[in-house]
Amino acid sequence: QVQLVESGGDSVQPGGSLKLSCAGSGFTFSNYAISWHRQAPGKEREAVGTITASGARTNYEEFAKGRFAISRDNAKKTVYLQMTNLKPEDTAVYYCYAPVGIRGYWGQGTQVTVSP
Repeated sequence: QVQLVESGGDSVQPGGSLKLSCAGSGFTFSNYAISWHRQAPGKEREAVGTITASGARTNYEEFAKGRFAISRDNAKKTVYLQMTNLKPEDTAVYYCYAPVGIRGYWGQGTQVTVSP
């Protein structure tokens, strides 16, 4: 059974940092690119960025460039999202996604709250 489990969400002050994790199981983790997404209250889910299967390349949405970094450890079957200089507008539930099978799989999400 394919599973993705996010963790690491927390409440932080503006300017703070957080590192989220996404642990995968039930599929050949190292064969798949993994992407991060987020959904703020009252807004649609949006992409944050993606890392290739090998981890050699990443790409980010404009708001994430220079502040967020995605990495992975295929031996641990885990992808990370390092977030720095967090802003209140980064408040959202953060999800990881793996394009496994026909429909792909989402994790359950982890809450990030940025407030003074």
